Amino acid sequence: MSKKAIVLSTAAAFSAVPVLAMAAVPASVTDAITDAVADVGTIGAAILGVIVVIAAFSWMRRPIR
Repeated sequence: MSKKAIVLSTAAAFSAVPVLAMAAVPASVTDAITDAVADVGTIGAAILGVIVVIAAFSWMRRPIR
């Protein structure tokens, strides 16, 4: 296979990628993904809050020791 054929076939494959990415998704799937993202954000914020509280508590205790 020549280099030109490889380049042309690669360009054709990459030009079709955006078309393949535009598949129709049912609304229920979109809603489920949106809900999951919100849940993950809430859990992440709670975990980050716990980490900040632990770090602040340990920093406050350090001068006491």
